[in-house]
Amino acid sequence: MINKILIANRGEIAIRVVRACRELGIKSVAIYSDEDTQAMNVRLADEAYHIGPSNPSESYLRIDKIIDIGEKCGADAIHPGYGFLSENSDFALACKKSGIIFIGPSSETLELVGDKMRCKAMMKKAGVPVVPGSDGTLEEVEKALDLANEIGYPVLVKSAYGGGGRGIRLANEEKQLRQEFEMAAMESKSAFGRSALYIEKSLSKIRHIEFQLIRDAEGNSLHLFERECSIQRRHQKLIEMSPSPAVDPETRDRIGMIATKIADISDYLNAGTAEFLRDDDRNFYFIEINSRLQVEHPVTELVTGVDLVKLQIQIASGKTIPFKQSDLKLNGCAIECRINAEDPLSDFVPSFGTVPSCVIPYGPGIRVDTYLFPGCRVSGYYDSLIAKLLAWGRDFDEAKGRVKNALNEFYVEGIQTTIPLYKTIIDDPAFIIGDLSTDYLDRFKIFDKVHIMAKEYMKKNVDAIVATALLHNVLVKRGIDMQQKTNKRSRWKEKGTFAQGLNYGI
Repeated sequence: MINKILIANRGEIAIRVVRACRELGIKSVAIYSDEDTQAMNVRLADEAYHIGPSNPSESYLRIDKIIDIGEKCGADAIHPGYGFLSENSDFALACKKSGIIFIGPSSETLELVGDKMRCKAMMKKAGVPVVPGSDGTLEEVEKALDLANEIGYPVLVKSAYGGGGRGIRLANEEKQLRQEFEMAAMESKSAFGRSALYIEKSLSKIRHIEFQLIRDAEGNSLHLFERECSIQRRHQKLIEMSPSPAVDPETRDRIGMIATKIADISDYLNAGTAEFLRDDDRNFYFIEINSRLQVEHPVTELVTGVDLVKLQIQIASGKTIPFKQSDLKLNGCAIECRINAEDPLSDFVPSFGTVPSCVIPYGPGIRVDTYLFPGCRVSGYYDSLIAKLLAWGRDFDEAKGRVKNALNEFYVEGIQTTIPLYKTIIDDPAFIIGDLSTDYLDRFKIFDKVHIMAKEYMKKNVDAIVATALLHNVLVKRGIDMQQKTNKRSRWKEKGTFAQGLNYGI
């Protein structure tokens, strides 16, 4: 029986887990770095403990510190969220040795699926279709060149232990492959501690489609349908939706069965995702397992009605999945926009600082997972994701209309965000008809359209923008004057500050 969960993460996913714990009557424990002393998840959790300096390597990535806090506070389980240590087999093993339940796969499974080449070889042997490429890691560029000549250019150079789109480089010919191989090895070593690489054939006009998996300790494997994740930048997802406009019922059943087979082969436990590429000839290829809760899990929750975080906790408690595959039905359409603190018109350069004010949209079918509140700080130490805006509708058109309205209402002062990019995409004809691929942004010159939209907006609204800026300056000064009367800790107890956060849907 799980009575207390330590959440080994921060930001919106930490808040998401806190809320699931509340619904299940389980106590939640937050950890926080120097940068996150005033974070919303720290305020909402039942207990909170300082983990270390702002740099993740000294705080959120310190297995020893997290386990020590877990033991001292009496946590029965640890939820890793996503990112940080969520797919780290050493962390899962450390939890097991300390007698704390790791809410996720076993350390053995994490080690297997984390080794992309070993996992790919196992799937290939079991008859699961995979992208043509190397059967093992490549230590020398000459071997990579020989294989590239065999399967044909262009090829992708990938880190064997990578994730999140990092450690991936494209090569169109021999000279470029030599350069990218060296760069990818350095990037992989820096990001993942290992420089092992492999190469795959780069397919044309591909879609990135993933299937949500869930498997319990009794070996019951189910899929909760697909998510379309093709709109990306630098191999990182921006917009996700379900169902995919490219997946018909027959394909959904066929690939869904392959996905559950993948879960069985890897002896998977808890929630995860089977990732596929679909080429222009409608062929599906397995690429990897994401062995954790996905950023975009709310998309699946909206179209299935299943609370994946609560289900994760229940499975970790030893319970079986309380439904069968035949019980699951796709209901309507859901779209998610990842609101990142980045400037999409300046090559997505990160933007960070204090957010003096913000307006979080709400309304029928709208869900926003975020850690934002007026006066919060967006840190440069961590991932740029600050919110996930989701819209559900009875069909794609209704979901699209709702997410468009919500984007127009969403306001974040003090930093740049990707909201203007999504406003452009939602109205783009290619998006509306479902003509999607991983090169969508470049193929349809989306950034040129964002520039045009920005210029027209400024031209039409310059007077309103100036007036709004002046009003916010007054409000910010008034807020600063009030804050000077309180210290950092008592600021949380100031009725106006917290009440204002509640009014913005936090």
